[in-house]
Amino acid sequence: MLSFVVRLVIPSLVLVAGVSAGELFRDDFSRYPPRAFASPVKELTNAIHEYHYLAHRGVSLEPWANAMIHDDAWAGGDEDGKTYVEMHVINDQSGHFNSTLIIGDPEWSDYTVECKVRPMLMEDTAGIVFRYHTNRHHYVFLLENGKKAGLYLRLPTETKMRAGRWRTFATAAFTYEPSRYYTLKVENQGPKIRAFIDGKLVLEASDSEILKGKAGIQANIPTRFTDFRVSAADAAERDIKARIAKREQELAKLRADNPKPKLWKKFDITNYGAGRNVRFGDLDGDGHADMLIGQNIRKAVRNSFSQITCLTAVTFDGKVLWQVGRPEPYNDVLANDTPFQIYDVDGDGKNEVILAKDFKLQVLDGRTGKVKQWIRMPKAPQDNDLRAYEYEVGDSIYFANFDGSKRADQILVKDRYRTFWIYDKNLKLLWSGQGQTGHYPIALDVNGDGREELMIGYALWSPDGKKLWSHDDDLQQHSDAVALGNFSGDPKGPVRAYSAASDEGFVVFDLKGNILKRQQIGHTQSPVTGKFRMDLAGLQIMTVNFWRNPGIVTVYDPDGNILAQEEPIHSGSPMLPVNWRGDGQEFVLLSGNVKDGGMIDGQLRRVVMFPNDGHPDLAAYVMDLTGDARDEIVLWDQKRVWVYTQDRPFTGKRIYAPTRNPDHNESNYRWAISLPAWKDVAAK
Repeated sequence: MLSFVVRLVIPSLVLVAGVSAGELFRDDFSRYPPRAFASPVKELTNAIHEYHYLAHRGVSLEPWANAMIHDDAWAGGDEDGKTYVEMHVINDQSGHFNSTLIIGDPEWSDYTVECKVRPMLMEDTAGIVFRYHTNRHHYVFLLENGKKAGLYLRLPTETKMRAGRWRTFATAAFTYEPSRYYTLKVENQGPKIRAFIDGKLVLEASDSEILKGKAGIQANIPTRFTDFRVSAADAAERDIKARIAKREQELAKLRADNPKPKLWKKFDITNYGAGRNVRFGDLDGDGHADMLIGQNIRKAVRNSFSQITCLTAVTFDGKVLWQVGRPEPYNDVLANDTPFQIYDVDGDGKNEVILAKDFKLQVLDGRTGKVKQWIRMPKAPQDNDLRAYEYEVGDSIYFANFDGSKRADQILVKDRYRTFWIYDKNLKLLWSGQGQTGHYPIALDVNGDGREELMIGYALWSPDGKKLWSHDDDLQQHSDAVALGNFSGDPKGPVRAYSAASDEGFVVFDLKGNILKRQQIGHTQSPVTGKFRMDLAGLQIMTVNFWRNPGIVTVYDPDGNILAQEEPIHSGSPMLPVNWRGDGQEFVLLSGNVKDGGMIDGQLRRVVMFPNDGHPDLAAYVMDLTGDARDEIVLWDQKRVWVYTQDRPFTGKRIYAPTRNPDHNESNYRWAISLPAWKDVAAK
């Protein structure tokens, strides 16, 4: 039976009788089954966690958290009646990330952490984590290569991609072997650190970069851990409890000042449901948004050739309008984009569905799903690294205005990740381009001539297909999302180009292509721009990290300077702007989960939480559905859709009504942009 205690330090954990005073937490890992804790979902890569919320993929680790949720490295077991958890793989990217389980509260300080540790291979490192801020910023006490012990601080930024930086405080020769456990212990007192092995002091250091934080275990080679314990002196424990109580009181006040989510509508989508492969728009012409749900099948190679198998159009009252293809519940989730959108491409006032399916670029009638027009997709370039078919499958679709007309009716279709094609509204090919295209583009008229320039990947293109500049040669990892805009708050401020550049970090360019700022903080993605800080000029930008450092949320100013950084979530955060209050203060949606989700403000505080009412939380979208300019939250999984609105009406005379990316340019990878705008509230 698991025995652990936090003695009211973490409200979600339960006091266990018989635990000695001063213990914050204790665990022998006996609650976990003797099996691997995680496995892939169906045939998907672990990228499913990028924008789907899954608390785990097999075994719940509560109250622990896997700081590398994509990393299937942990298992339970027992030996001679003694239970343990084991990091059971060899991490061949240990210079970049480290398999880590964490426990506790950010307010933990002046504590002692200890654990029995048994490295099963005399290579690389294994040990305990303390003063944990993020998975890129924490202290460790490690056994190394069978012959030494060391105290280190992981630094949050890199100077070379995928090369983690560490500060060394102290090392000592220590020979160990794989047949027994060693009790590692660290005492923290203010900046002072004392490290022990089997009760003997081996290392001392002093550092104040991080003075408080969670605790945990970490390994890069197969290692068993048991008898984990965190304790604190009575005075330290009182201080921890007082700080947590103050924080919770402040959060309670913030949440009380905000509208609470109230269930507005819900309906069933069993059999034809999907994960985050949905589009929103008015399909039946009644003036209200509908859902278009896409199921897909992975074919050929990994995520590069997913194909739509079924489209179902459904109203928010749950009425199915039409369906194309055969529904198959197995084809529900995905770990990539798929090429379909809802848009009035021909300008007749009625929406169409534009998609790539069966190697055809097709235009469907939005009311019926019947094919109105189609052409064959272009042939796949002969020099593609991956070429499974003669014709392109298509990866995503974007609409832009390259000809200076009144509408964005040129159609960009791209593959993954090398070539894109531009068509007019009649599906005539206009031009094409190649480069490191990344996941999803953006277009904006940056020089005032009425025609939009295109940023795709690390390149800026003119409206007629000329590459103006490119960083394809020096930024080699794909760009997850890009933006163009003046976010400074000064109408005369310059337009900048931005990239959430996966492992390359966060990059700001001027319009000549010069890099103005680069923050190498790990795999940066899911960016969002909005008014998240009322005390600062202009707009703010947030990103969340994923691969090899998931869940780190960073707030930037428009120049790319870091304002704040925390690790509030590890799984499934599309980072969507939410106009929840209507007063100009926007929030960002993490997910719909009652524990790991909610909405955060620009200071990374969870200021709105969802009720524990059994709602789905796999996927989420944000849009105004009731017509009052404030946003509703659409939450769904493969079987259900629930929609939340505010529990109170808006009472002002002027309501915030930000300008957003158009719904016809939806993507799992787009940069969500929310620009300030207001409208008067009509008198009743």
